[in-house]
Amino acid sequence: MNTCSFRAGTGAAYTLPMVRGVAIPDVRQHLFAALEQVVLHEGTGRLSGRGITQEAKVATGLLHAHFGDLDEFFAGYAVDRSFQISAGAAELVDKVGTGSVLVNLTDLASQWQALSVLARLIAARPSLVDEVAKVLGSGHSAWEAIERATADYLRREQSAGRVDAEVNPGSLGAAVSALLHHLVLTTDSETESRRRLARVLAGLLNREPHPQHR
Repeated sequence: MNTCSFRAGTGAAYTLPMVRGVAIPDVRQHLFAALEQVVLHEGTGRLSGRGITQEAKVATGLLHAHFGDLDEFFAGYAVDRSFQISAGAAELVDKVGTGSVLVNLTDLASQWQALSVLARLIAARPSLVDEVAKVLGSGHSAWEAIERATADYLRREQSAGRVDAEVNPGSLGAAVSALLHHLVLTTDSETESRRRLARVLAGLLNREPHPQHR
């Protein structure tokens, strides 16, 4: 089996076994993506180091070359995706005054895969909430980030006159976060989550949903 050198974020260099001589640019992300596929297609009950590396099509020892054990791997995934989701939600503020408020909020479902897998993984392993907090800080879970970003966005759109004055941004932010959490656990695609999220938001904001979401 061929090998390649990889330098981790700590600066430590590793020589890693690769499948069929194909170099993997970011091994950690490759393994995280494999975890997502296992969860989406087989559920959290089928998660194992062997199952993940088989899905990733890499040697079984590769996961342990980067993570001390499977628990550390799951924690790494939860932190990475929580940060990614939080960063995506924070981009809402850049959309203030542009496009449709309803469409901008519906775009929160664009990270459906990461949201769905993270929600399922945390439901199976609640201790991951604490692991995320250790790294990102208390109150910085993906769902709390979505709630804050949505509330902040709505306040700004309200000030710009694009959201009705009677709308409560804080309450709606919490509702959107809770609804999105429910949808990623009960739908099997981003398209369906978008459609259902748009319909509920349309009612809350007194707007007509986009034709494709009716």
